[in-house]
Amino acid sequence: MAFVVLDNCIKCKYTDCVTVCPVDAFFEGPNFLVISPTICIDCGLCEPECPANAIVQEEKVPAEQQGFMQLNAELAEIWPNIREIKPAPADADAWNGVPDKLQHLELD
Repeated sequence: MAFVVLDNCIKCKYTDCVTVCPVDAFFEGPNFLVISPTICIDCGLCEPECPANAIVQEEKVPAEQQGFMQLNAELAEIWPNIREIKPAPADADAWNGVPDKLQHLELD
């Protein structure tokens, strides 16, 4: 099992979660973070650190967001690893809680 970053991270991209990860399983895109399912050890330290509540255990991914499991796996293979906190986008708080943000995902 692994943890998965879901829809609400898009355009919020708070990075509080990355420094608590003991195995450096986070990867960073332009406006979204992902967790590598092959690196994640299912420790759960990242989940409570996410201000957007966008991280859940794989078995708890809502049906409508099942595609994020594959998306995390694929993007973790091509995006760079992130280990340090970075400032959130200036409008992150305004995007927090906005539904259906997949259309806003930037891949590069």
